[in-house]
Amino acid sequence: MPSARLLVLFGSQTGTAQDVSERLGREARRRQLSCRVEALDSYPVVNLINEPLVIFVCATTGQGDPPDNMKSFWRFIFRRSLPSTALRQMDFAVLGLGDSSYAKFNFVAKKLHRRLLQLGGSALLPMCLGDDQHELGPDAAIDPWLQDLWEKVLGPHPVPLNLDLSPPGVLWPSKFTLQFLKDTPSSGPEELCAAGTDPQGPPSELQPFLAPMVSNQRVTGPSHFQDVRLIEFDISGSGISFAAGDLVLIQPENTASHVQQFCQALGLDPEQHFTLQPREPGVTCPTRLPQPCSVRRLVSQYLDIASVPRRSFFELLACLSPHELEREKLREFGSARGQEELCEYCTRPRRTALEVGRGWGGRERAWAPQDGPGDGQGPGEDLGPTGWPWRWAVASWGPLGHPPSPGDVHLGESLSHRKPRRGLCSSWLASLDPAQGPVRVPLWVRSGGLTFPKTPHVPVIMVGPGTGVAPFRAAIQERVAQGETGNVLFFGCRRRDQDFYWEAEWEQLQARGCLTLVTAFSREQGADSECLPPAAPQEQKVYVQHRLRALGPLVWELLDGRGAHFYLAGNAKYMPADVCDTLLSIFREEGGLSDPDAAAYLAQLQRTLRFQTETWA
Repeated sequence: MPSARLLVLFGSQTGTAQDVSERLGREARRRQLSCRVEALDSYPVVNLINEPLVIFVCATTGQGDPPDNMKSFWRFIFRRSLPSTALRQMDFAVLGLGDSSYAKFNFVAKKLHRRLLQLGGSALLPMCLGDDQHELGPDAAIDPWLQDLWEKVLGPHPVPLNLDLSPPGVLWPSKFTLQFLKDTPSSGPEELCAAGTDPQGPPSELQPFLAPMVSNQRVTGPSHFQDVRLIEFDISGSGISFAAGDLVLIQPENTASHVQQFCQALGLDPEQHFTLQPREPGVTCPTRLPQPCSVRRLVSQYLDIASVPRRSFFELLACLSPHELEREKLREFGSARGQEELCEYCTRPRRTALEVGRGWGGRERAWAPQDGPGDGQGPGEDLGPTGWPWRWAVASWGPLGHPPSPGDVHLGESLSHRKPRRGLCSSWLASLDPAQGPVRVPLWVRSGGLTFPKTPHVPVIMVGPGTGVAPFRAAIQERVAQGETGNVLFFGCRRRDQDFYWEAEWEQLQARGCLTLVTAFSREQGADSECLPPAAPQEQKVYVQHRLRALGPLVWELLDGRGAHFYLAGNAKYMPADVCDTLLSIFREEGGLSDPDAAAYLAQLQRTLRFQTETWA
């Protein structure tokens, strides 16, 4: 009996959708199904009319936007000229990945599902809506959905009777063969991949600009638990242009000490070179890896050894460990039932892939080629967890009240010292000191999730506690230069003398009548106690939502009377929900709306992009 031909297409911004798609591919092959996994923009979309079975895995970014690697597909699939029967031969399923702290939660998946139905496709089962905010992450929704998916797929396309379902512990052939070179290339193509030399267009992920770092300043007090940095880069001659709300993307490097630990643990020579060859037709080598490539470049710039590994990493380790007890535990970590224990072991303590790989018996085969130099073969699905670029909001527009200089971009980033573990990109950036010698960082810019009003004299209300204020600094600078004075900023931090970012700048703008500044210092209750509800205990901390509620009449007048836009940026854990609850109470008490009408009013603001958020975990 012929097996089904399954296609998995993904749109991924940070790698999660790709990781889930590759998991789908592995599970399909275990069930003896022919399966291809491709990025949506890498797939010839006109061929969809010939596909009998397609799984779409797509993330949602910004204010309900598709990821960068599915934007061409997105434009094509919504062409009005497509007939309503175009996909009538196709069975499909949609798996969405989103964050419920955003108003347009999984908007891309929901819209794509509706569009595929409009074009005649048949849905195998309801959408899966994975949520980053769940304690177990999107897997809490994905695991039960996949069980239903395979039942639906294997109903009309059962596994042939003469074939068995492969057990989870079987290691499938790798995507690539890895061949070590006996001789070191005299001048390898690694230099040809140097950034900033592409005359074809502006810098991008494949061709970033090596921006000189001008300054790297700590902007928090010396006793504060967070090391927050204001970093300035010189981008003159890069072709980069940016506006308020845009994002700087940086491809970080693993530290020299981590690279050394990695190579020592596996007995690898960091200066040895290798080449990759795809095993299967249609598979291409990673675009960011030169051919040939040194082990040092692979480990320092491509493998993500300092991040918390995904669940798929434990599935790979389970296949490689020579010890039965280890294999059993690692299989549990890679299974649905083991996710709470994996969260305790890995996610909460922020245990890195390097630490995990070194701590289990299968570590040598998890990372290293399976055979000796000259006859190497890469294991498993790939070379290990790969790094994705990190994103920061542009924190500058130009000198106060003036257009931006073509050679100046600022970004703000936070590094916590309260916990023993530090993020890869933040730690790497914080370690760079241009005062000790020239420093260049590969970066590029893309449009961000926040867009500010182009219509003159439209007020904006910005809520940006902590480093969430960074994109609003750029927006306020831009608006002031355009003569806009209707700028209201709610800023929150712990203490005025420790983490009040850009205090002098805000006060200067306020004195000029260009800004209304409202502050909340959560560890200085005395100054803000009037913001608390009457029944609140005196020791309760004061946050931006309390200040927002205290100025409810102003907020309502700006939103309802003057058509203001409302922006929110910062940590995604509690603050967005608290601010939304505060807005609903303002709508009820100041606007006289009922509960349903208040909710409808907020939803209308979100639909028309008069309420926008940019939050992170």
